[in-house]
Amino acid sequence: MSVMRIWIARLFIGIVTAWNLQAAFMFIFSPNGFVASYELSGTSGETAVRGAGVLFLMWNVPYLFALQNPVRYQLALYFALLMQFVGLAGESYILSTLSLEHVILRNSIFRFIIFDGAGLVLLAFAYLLSRNESS
Repeated sequence: MSVMRIWIARLFIGIVTAWNLQAAFMFIFSPNGFVASYELSGTSGETAVRGAGVLFLMWNVPYLFALQNPVRYQLALYFALLMQFVGLAGESYILSTLSLEHVILRNSIFRFIIFDGAGLVLLAFAYLLSRNESS
């Protein structure tokens, strides 16, 4: 297997992992900047946003293993790819349930759809690049 393919796969995984970790840390440490985007307010809104940040951290566990070695931890990369798909599908469903008058909330969910859609494409390429031809 080409070393270059592995490093490109790592680059793609690293981009998605960095996006996810950046979102996690922003939600955990600066929740007040996101509360209004989800039509929330006050301490309960900040707590809900922080909780989403913790979920982003949890989500990243297989990404970190895949980033370390996408061939050795091929299963972790596969799980990350599936998780990214579930996120995209779930967010798309959530968006479909919101009425048009929730413009700010719809825009917030739509940004996650773009974010997770791009992540899904990058992880799919990483998965294809790091697949062992002998398996």
